[in-house]
Amino acid sequence: MAQTPTLSQNLSTKQQQNLVMTPQMQQAIKLLQMSNMDLAAFLEEEIAQNPLLEKGPNEDSGEDETQETNEPRDEQPDAMETAFDTGSEMATVGAGGNSKFEDNEYDPLATIEKPKDLRTHLYDQIAVEITDDKEYRLALLLLDSLDEAGYMREDLAVLSTRLGVDVEKLEIVLKKLQQLDPAGIFARNLEECLAAQLFERGQLTEEAEILLQNLDKVAAHDLKGLAKICEVGVEDIQQILTHIRALNPKPASTFEHFVVQTALPDVLMRKKPKNEGGGWRVELNHATLPRVLINQQYYADVVTGTKDKAAKQFMDTHLNNASWLVKALDSRAQTILKVAAEIIEEQEPFFLYGVEFLKPMTLKEIAEKIQMHESTVSRVTTAKFIGTPRGIFELKYFFTSGVGGDDGGAVHSSEAVKARIKTLIDAETLDNILSDDDLVTLLQKENIEIARRTVAKYREAAGIASSVQRRRMKKLQS
Repeated sequence: MAQTPTLSQNLSTKQQQNLVMTPQMQQAIKLLQMSNMDLAAFLEEEIAQNPLLEKGPNEDSGEDETQETNEPRDEQPDAMETAFDTGSEMATVGAGGNSKFEDNEYDPLATIEKPKDLRTHLYDQIAVEITDDKEYRLALLLLDSLDEAGYMREDLAVLSTRLGVDVEKLEIVLKKLQQLDPAGIFARNLEECLAAQLFERGQLTEEAEILLQNLDKVAAHDLKGLAKICEVGVEDIQQILTHIRALNPKPASTFEHFVVQTALPDVLMRKKPKNEGGGWRVELNHATLPRVLINQQYYADVVTGTKDKAAKQFMDTHLNNASWLVKALDSRAQTILKVAAEIIEEQEPFFLYGVEFLKPMTLKEIAEKIQMHESTVSRVTTAKFIGTPRGIFELKYFFTSGVGGDDGGAVHSSEAVKARIKTLIDAETLDNILSDDDLVTLLQKENIEIARRTVAKYREAAGIASSVQRRRMKKLQS
């Protein structure tokens, strides 16, 4: 007899974890990436659309919050009042780095196209043209000093003192920046601006240089006086003046957008007095970011005063949106301050002694120390500026490459190694010219593990000739 086939059912479970980006998560990521100024504009729109949201007074305004609104406010932590202390008494921080920011793969901002303004145009050129790490960072600082016309107005001697770097180094970087497009950018005065444009056009003759040095006579149309100074005829002067009048005295004006960043720090850093334990205090810049309040009383009045279900649902939706926004703002503030506090902790030698003392540091290192994802740290440090005793810097500025020691760890800042290479070469004699291999050997004795090609790269970036060329120059000088 044939056996009847049996039927069986097996129940199995399988766990699978997928990252689902909800609209609120995407919005939270966008909030984190915004600068304070961008966020302030966004909040103005939200306040206009949500009847339960109100703009409270800034902390520095001196206004009494209870006079602004008599209604109860939402009992959420106020992101605008949050501050961290760093140093020996660094405060224990709360749940910054909310999971809403922790996306590993999806970046909803990646497809957003940003307008190409002058700042971006110059930034892209600097990234290509200036290969030396230290010069690159100085170039970004000088970029932040440009005015609306495209001039470098800040005195280099003052900037040198503030940054703790030689004025000669700033001069070298500035000369490189003055070679960028548009011609005349980074000039310190009108004469430099026009000379750069004439040079680019192949019209910077000796006579043209003399005219630029006598712009007062040019303005006065003193053609005979200029002809006498230049030792040429009046017709020649008229031709040169035609070239000059075709130039642009405001090189930044050819770009529609140019935002000067220097006066708008997103985060502020202040030294704490000794009687408070010393260290540093970091907080959001209240002057650039409005406080947001929820009018709970208005919500209660509307909900209790109507039987219309649609009206109640409308108010509930806006209350939920408002509550989420306040929480998201607080999480954003905690995240930014937590990252900034750790940067200050790691780079304290820079704040005390200047640019030469920047330590090698990566996004990953900071992310691990504060237990956040590297992409979160990247967003926090992009397009956000911190006001410090040494000036205003983008948070990204403090991440520098390093050179490893004999134990394999990156223990030497690339800038410190470059400075050491220059010191060794400066001490050369005709009988002891150091090749790149010699430099590698000497650096290894100082516990600096570095490849020959890296030494060559650093040497060339510093404008130092090869050992053969240096020997030839030493012979000519002897």
